[in-house]
Amino acid sequence: MKLTITHVSKKIQDSTVLNDVNMTLEGGTVYGLLGKNGSGKTMLMRAICGLISPTNGTIEIDGMMIGKDISFPKNMGMLLETPVFLPERTGYENLRLLASIRREITSSDIKRVLEQVGLNAKDKRKVRKYSLGMRQRLGIACAIMEKPSLLLLDEPFNGLDESGCQLVQQIICEQREKGCLILLACHDREELETLSDCIYRVENGRFSVTVQNHEQLRLSP
Repeated sequence: MKLTITHVSKKIQDSTVLNDVNMTLEGGTVYGLLGKNGSGKTMLMRAICGLISPTNGTIEIDGMMIGKDISFPKNMGMLLETPVFLPERTGYENLRLLASIRREITSSDIKRVLEQVGLNAKDKRKVRKYSLGMRQRLGIACAIMEKPSLLLLDEPFNGLDESGCQLVQQIICEQREKGCLILLACHDREELETLSDCIYRVENGRFSVTVQNHEQLRLSP
């Protein structure tokens, strides 16, 4: 997969939230986004998803333009901001309902991915009774359950304890080894440097490469 972002800008009223962003991203790579809240990280992810339209510029997935040739990237998984689920359903029921839209995975696949993030498919608790960390794990499961080739993760470590963070690190490494293109937004520079092949500093809607080292030590999948 190849993601090409060309001269993308986004203005909301008098505020420029994305400022002439240019990036070429390839599969099998983790790209870290390092920046403060409101710097433009989430807005770029929303544009890649097709949730917003850029004021200027283009976003292409393998030569297909978002908003023209396709409405949103195919084979994409995402965790943007706080994951939202049906509160009166269990975690398994929520994922089963989402999976029924495309009908590409089985109940066994859902159970497997829940186990992967440390949740139990047989847990009868409703999501409204989940802790913040459990909701975050469910959000990660939702993002990866359909075996995406593009994965957008916005602060995936929020609300997780040490074991949860280790699970997410492992998942990111496994997805990269499978050839997935991963865009990872995180406040923790040390976490980004551990996981990323390339880091972009994000400031006032501008994206600039600060670290690019494909030979750096990776966590083993």
